[in-house]
Amino acid sequence: MAKVLVIDDSELVRNFHSYILRSEKFEVVTANDGVEGLEKFFSDKFDLVIVDLNMPRLDGYEVVRQIRDSEDDEEVPIIVISTEDSEDKKAKGFEAGANVYIVKPTEPEKLVANVRTLIGHK
Repeated sequence: MAKVLVIDDSELVRNFHSYILRSEKFEVVTANDGVEGLEKFFSDKFDLVIVDLNMPRLDGYEVVRQIRDSEDDEEVPIIVISTEDSEDKKAKGFEAGANVYIVKPTEPEKLVANVRTLIGHK
């Protein structure tokens, strides 16, 4: 079973994304901000990370950068999900190292399709 880390400061969003992924038989771990997300990421093994951009303590751009700069985990697929829909924000997300950028509100089918594309059917 593939393991996904969901990092978002909104409990509602974390629960929504977790519900969608668990209903598709993915194992899900959540974190409520970038600092907690990186702590969990570097203390475990994940097949994919989903991260919000606008969070307290450490934003999503920096989370993506730190994952990409790590020696062992730089290839882990990352999906950014954000309310930010401007082209410059999307470009900044991809420049940081995101594989996919989704604008909220999240469509469950789109989320699952992207996760399956990036990690397959583990």
